[in-house]
Amino acid sequence: MAEFTLPANSKVRKGKTHAAATGGKNIRKFHVYRWDQDSGENPRTDTYEVDLDDCGPMVLDALIKIKDEVDATLTFRRSCREGVCGSCAMNIDGTNSLACTSFIDEVKGDVKINPLPHMPVIKDLVPDLTNAYAQYTSSQPWLKSESAPPPDKERLQSPEERAKLDGLWECVLCFCCSTSCPSYWWNGDRYLGPATLLQSYRWLADSRDEHTGERLDALEDPFRLYRCHTIMNCTNTCPKHLNPGKAIGEIKKMMVERR
Repeated sequence: MAEFTLPANSKVRKGKTHAAATGGKNIRKFHVYRWDQDSGENPRTDTYEVDLDDCGPMVLDALIKIKDEVDATLTFRRSCREGVCGSCAMNIDGTNSLACTSFIDEVKGDVKINPLPHMPVIKDLVPDLTNAYAQYTSSQPWLKSESAPPPDKERLQSPEERAKLDGLWECVLCFCCSTSCPSYWWNGDRYLGPATLLQSYRWLADSRDEHTGERLDALEDPFRLYRCHTIMNCTNTCPKHLNPGKAIGEIKKMMVERR
């Protein structure tokens, strides 16, 4: 049996423990991944004790409380706090999710928080999403039409045509799905990943878009689309309860039908 170990400078060591103030009766421990490339030190896991009687119900509430009251050096992204911006995506108790919509009470025992997996880390819980956004941009996520729009009104859709976009437009580009996909882990430089492919299908399914053939041509590649092996981790982890796996399947179906 082969045995693999991480390089010495990649091994996560045990970090500091920040005890809660005395007198708290509802204490939970949060084990948080920490890494600062400027320090030259190995990644570590710091432990923070938080009194939940003096904290909001979400994981993001606990992280904000830690940063504000315990350790100002803790770094993470957040913005809307309502599950619509995708900024606070991270791995919580082994599952990719949004910290602002993840209830602390839904985690049994200590809460383990890590950055999105298999992405370069900028600092602590902040992943480098440069490649992911470049792939999203390559899908040309905007309406492309050759015909002139009506002079006095918008481009119309029937209710049935509009309904085809449900389950697609709600994506907030948190990339929880892509970073849960083994195919994306190993081929992220060539495979577009579930998030970008879901967004690609959003425009393929739009009755107002007139560049279907061009969009399908751009995806006709052994890696960009077909590296998906229908593992369905993407659908299982999506915090918006969307189905990227189904969207990818619909693109493949369109590829077959046009032949």
